[in-house]
Amino acid sequence: MDWIEVSVEVDGEAAEAVADVFHRYGHQGVLIEQAGFRMEVWPDEAPPAQTLIVRAYFPANDNTEATKQQLREALWHMSRLIAIPEPEFHVVQDDDWAEAWKRHYQPLRLGRRLYIRPQWIEVHDVQPDDIVLVLDPGMAFGTGTHPTTQLCLLALEDMLADWPAVDVLDLGCGSGILGIAAIKLGANTVLALDTDELAIKSTRQNIAHNAATEHITVQQGSLELLTHSPRHFDLLLVNILARVIIQMCGEGLGDVVRAGGKALFSGIIDDQADDVEAALRATGLDPVRRRTMGDWVAIEAAKAVS
Repeated sequence: MDWIEVSVEVDGEAAEAVADVFHRYGHQGVLIEQAGFRMEVWPDEAPPAQTLIVRAYFPANDNTEATKQQLREALWHMSRLIAIPEPEFHVVQDDDWAEAWKRHYQPLRLGRRLYIRPQWIEVHDVQPDDIVLVLDPGMAFGTGTHPTTQLCLLALEDMLADWPAVDVLDLGCGSGILGIAAIKLGANTVLALDTDELAIKSTRQNIAHNAATEHITVQQGSLELLTHSPRHFDLLLVNILARVIIQMCGEGLGDVVRAGGKALFSGIIDDQADDVEAALRATGLDPVRRRTMGDWVAIEAAKAVS
C-alpha cells in the first residue's frame, strides 16, 4: 500500500492550527519543521524562523480523494481567519513512508556547543567541546528544527551553565530531546512525562542512544501524577501549547517547583505570552525573561525563596 504525504508551509501563528487538522487524518502524528533552514550551520548563519512546514501521512486507498477534499475544505475555512496556502500532496511508496520525513532532518548546530545528530547519520565534524544529542524522534515532537524546541535548548544551555546537579521535570517530553540535553549540560536527574505512548517509546529509545538511562526516568502521564506527591524539582521544562500551560497553572503547576527553582515554558505564540505570564504569576512563578524566534516565545520564570 502507498501513502500520501500532505504538507503546508505557514507562519508560526498558523502552524499549530494546521497541525490540529492534520492530526485528524495523519498516521502516527504530525511533523513541524522550520522552512528554508540550512542544516549544519551555526545559528548566526541561519535564516530567521519565518515559516514552518507541517507534514502528515495517510494511507492511499479508496478514501484518498475524500480525505484530500476534507483536508482542503478544513484548511479553506481556517484560511478565512489566517493565511494558509493550498496543501501539497505527494505519493510515498509503502516501503519508504515511515522514513520519508527523515529526508528533511539533518545534523544541526545550535547555541555555543549543542550539536543535534540524527541517529541514522554519521558525522565527521564533531568538535572536542561539542555536546552531541543523538536523536531518532520517530513521529514524536522534538527534532530540534522547530523554533519552540530551539528556544528551549538555547535557554537550557544558558540556565545550566553555572547551575550543576539540578533535578529536572520534563513535562510533555515528546522525543526526550530537552531532558537529554539537560543531562548532557550537567543536570543530575530528569523525570520525563508524556501522555502519548509514541512519545514515551521515542524518549526511551533516545535515552538509550545517548547513554542516559541511569539519569532519566520516563513515565506515561502528566501533572496529575505529581499533584499529591512530595517530590519537587529545581527546574521545570514545559514545551507544549499555551492553552495547556494556562490550564495546568490552574491545577497547581507551580507547586512542583521547589522554592528558589526555575521553569522554562515554550510553544507560545507572541500574542499569547501576556496571558501565559499572568497564569504563571497566579501559580507562584515569576516570569523573568522572554526569548523570541519569529512569532514564537519562550518564557523563563523563577519561584521565590520561601
